[in-house]
Amino acid sequence: MTTLACVGIAVEDRLYYVEALPGGGGKYVAQHYQEAGGGPAATAAVAAARLGAQVDFIGRVGQDACGEALCAGLAAEGVSARHCRRIAGAASGQSAILVDRHGERMIVNFPGRALDADAAWLAAIDFRHYDALLADVRWPEGAARAMAQARAAGIPTLLDADLTPQPIAPLLALADHAAFSWPALQRLAGDLPPEAALRRAAEMTPGTVYVTLGREGCLWLENGRCRHQPAFEVAVKDTTGAGDVFHGALAWAIARGEPPAEAVRCASAAAALKCTRPGGRAGIPDCDQLSAFLSLSV
Repeated sequence: MTTLACVGIAVEDRLYYVEALPGGGGKYVAQHYQEAGGGPAATAAVAAARLGAQVDFIGRVGQDACGEALCAGLAAEGVSARHCRRIAGAASGQSAILVDRHGERMIVNFPGRALDADAAWLAAIDFRHYDALLADVRWPEGAARAMAQARAAGIPTLLDADLTPQPIAPLLALADHAAFSWPALQRLAGDLPPEAALRRAAEMTPGTVYVTLGREGCLWLENGRCRHQPAFEVAVKDTTGAGDVFHGALAWAIARGEPPAEAVRCASAAAALKCTRPGGRAGIPDCDQLSAFLSLSV
């Protein structure tokens, strides 16, 4: 069985579905509301588990009701939280998410409080047991430690290179694969078009670089060439978590030894299917659903 480690954050999402995203102050009425587990690495872990991988989520939550709910939610999806540290006196992360009728969203994130950033305890984890490691950038100390240990063990590493206040150059140096969101790549590379920005990023990492562009699909560099995977056409209900699902499916495919073109195709399809249902995880496909969708999308 394919085995993965996903290192980073878990967050409780509170989703409000509105006609249109607010343009200013005032009172607004939501047509629907739900709570669901979220967070880049945690949702990526769920995506990989749905596809059939054995997954460990490695991170930190508060020793509070929210943290217990987050770990229980992961366990319900078949993701092990044995390496998730519960920290007494800390508050777990939460997000308020507004989603409009087109599936676009606005996110206000509370990253938690007193979640000890120290990652020395990861030294006790033997990363040789995994086929690949995914790390998000929201816990940079944990990502750096885990990626260094995985690379020393010869395990491929994938960095979910999203926006974060901290510099990500040290993490890029440890990445065998770095998948950027377009806003994060713009911040890194400046005012350049996507291909040029991707080539600028490639100068900062020994790994393969990718960028997701929403409805424009995904670009990546392979043997010096810029490749493109168009986005799959689906009826979009909610884009929340789509990038996280992309990264989880990409890590799953990398762990299975898939070439970049097939890995990106699988990841793009998984992210598209997620968008067909509300919430960050409800639409994530299993392996059979993904295969059926791809067979109809030749």
